[in-house]
Amino acid sequence: MKIFTNILVFLAIALIIFNVTLLDFRNPFQGDSVVAFIGIAASFCAVLILLIFRMSKKIEENSNDKL
Repeated sequence: MKIFTNILVFLAIALIIFNVTLLDFRNPFQGDSVVAFIGIAASFCAVLILLIFRMSKKIEENSNDKL
């Protein structure tokens, strides 16, 4: 599961980088820049969710080891 979450985090970070390249800094709220902002926000949320999931799995493993 750890390898799978690492791959997904890497893909989400790659999508953030890709969407940053699509931004038009002169007109940030027009055309493809809006789509890029949405993609960056969605990828950032995915990274956060995956990191929370990974932490919850570590806590679960630690609590199972103590029992």
